[in-house]
Amino acid sequence: MSRVTKPSEPIFNVPGVVLATIAALVIVHVGRALLLTPDEDIDLLIEFAFIPARYGGSSLPREAFPGGIAADAWTFVTYALLHGNVWHLVVNSVWLLPFGSAVARRFGSLRFLLFLVLTAAAGAGMHLATNLGAPVPMIGASAAISGCMAAAMRFVFQAGGPLTVFRRDIDPQAYLVPAAPLTAVWHDPRILAFLAIWFGLNILFGLGSVAIPGAEQAVAWQAHIGGFIAGLVFFAAFDPVRRTAA
Repeated sequence: MSRVTKPSEPIFNVPGVVLATIAALVIVHVGRALLLTPDEDIDLLIEFAFIPARYGGSSLPREAFPGGIAADAWTFVTYALLHGNVWHLVVNSVWLLPFGSAVARRFGSLRFLLFLVLTAAAGAGMHLATNLGAPVPMIGASAAISGCMAAAMRFVFQAGGPLTVFRRDIDPQAYLVPAAPLTAVWHDPRILAFLAIWFGLNILFGLGSVAIPGAEQAVAWQAHIGGFIAGLVFFAAFDPVRRTAA
């Protein structure tokens, strides 16, 4: 008698676009570590990290920032591809796995990538508004990941929605439940608790009351908030699931 074997299933329920995003972050970091000299890495940071002083409010000359107008635009996004050290990269990747996976399964690959670009840019914008003229480069994908947290919050708590993305038995339709309207966010106690914890931690990090192991510089908590607010507000513009009539 022949045995019937079930097709193998992945241990983790992670969309390919999320794995590809993490792979891109790892490749960039490893490439910097292995291929660039310290001076070359500094040059790369000046051209691709987000530096508020590039946009005015500083005594540094314009010539100190290569790339011209093009770099003025692309650094709103390219900073998210760079990380300060391995710990910084690992922490961001770990956070991207659950929240990015939930959003990617709902949005699809293209919408997901565009959403990351928008929330990264929004984080940079908030950082610029609160640190105009600062010469210190900002790097890391945390603002975009914060946007994914906000977007996931709009639907994971809904009836029939997913509360975890690492189970293999979740119905794919769970990611497509109607999202909570933005106005309803302020009335759901689970969402309010999530908001309170998230904003509270970011404020503590910003004030230096809580230290992050392995962090070499202050946490750009304003960028986190900018990305989060953008993810919360612009979720509907990317959401392919139609809202049901009330």
